[in-house]
Amino acid sequence: MSEHDLRAPIEAILMVTSEPVTPEDLAVALGTEVADVEATLRALAREYLGDGGARVRGFELREVAGGWRIYSARAYADVVGRFVVGSSHARLSQAALETLAVIAYRQPISRARIARIRGVNVDGVVRTLLARGLVEETGTTPSGARLYGTTGEFLEKMGMTSLSELVPLAPYLPSADALDELEEEL
Repeated sequence: MSEHDLRAPIEAILMVTSEPVTPEDLAVALGTEVADVEATLRALAREYLGDGGARVRGFELREVAGGWRIYSARAYADVVGRFVVGSSHARLSQAALETLAVIAYRQPISRARIARIRGVNVDGVVRTLLARGLVEETGTTPSGARLYGTTGEFLEKMGMTSLSELVPLAPYLPSADALDELEEEL
């Protein structure tokens, strides 16, 4: 295959991968020689940087960890950072991850019970998880407290088809009976 014929399929593969791809893996997938793939990767990397009068792109092709991967251009790191931090694409905080784990393993569960397990107020964190679509209201307790559980979006993000695929960590969390006892003591 010529460099021209390899460009589009290489780009297509690189756009869907989250890990660096080796020239050898690309050559196997494309049924071509490793040297041809390497030459095409280097040409694409130069082109994306604007070498030879090409239009500068908002992304770069970098050789890292023994493979190649597309990244946002370093020149736009501040813009990308603002977008990621200021949007729903931002990563979850440690507090949000801990709260999400408690909900996943003990659902349906009230905010009060989550707070007892974590030992801190979780109102803001639960609102964040609701806004991200990772948890939802699933009902109320007899006393009127809202109950929360995980959503299909949570399963999708975690790469699971059901909650039965959760790692068996539940024995390390307080049981529902232990939480009832704690509430009676208070």
